[in-house]
Amino acid sequence: MQVERPNVRYIAGVDEVGRGPLVGDVVTAAVILDPNNPIEGLTDSKKLTEKKRLLLATEIKQKALCYCIARASVDEIDELNILHATMLAMSRAVEGLSITPDFVFVDGNRLPSLNMAAQSVVKGDSLVAEISAASIIAKVARDQEMMELDALYPEFGFAGHKGYPTKAHFAALEQHGITPHHRKSFKPVQRILAMKEL
Repeated sequence: MQVERPNVRYIAGVDEVGRGPLVGDVVTAAVILDPNNPIEGLTDSKKLTEKKRLLLATEIKQKALCYCIARASVDEIDELNILHATMLAMSRAVEGLSITPDFVFVDGNRLPSLNMAAQSVVKGDSLVAEISAASIIAKVARDQEMMELDALYPEFGFAGHKGYPTKAHFAALEQHGITPHHRKSFKPVQRILAMKEL
């Protein structure tokens, strides 16, 4: 599928990482690529090996005209819900760009509140280079934060499951309870909290 690109100077792509995990911020990125400095191999970050993601993330940061990594905190996720917190983080990423884009492509089927023309693209991280770039740097940033959490809470195994609801994560929650970084509005975490209160 070909996505029609508007005839404007600056196009940004926006994506998020971390809507599904039970722990940590939701991380977003916005990227404006340099058409005169192309990057080979951009695609959905989930289709890339970790090594390839890290290499591409470095290249994106070097070659892009500008980029911004933004987030919504665990407290904001619990207060607003994950969808609204994600939209807020996406708006922050676009607002944080050093160049104001003329047009924004957003991965998914919803648009955050933006001050310029925008289009949502389902599976955009595979179809629009700017969204692919955003998905890669957002994923690398969030994975890095999970490694840091893993060092603080080695018993949870965050380096392995990155905070997603896996069997290992559930087992750790049942054994150790929750950390201050867990999303209390998420049902599996609520269930652990309820069990602890019995």
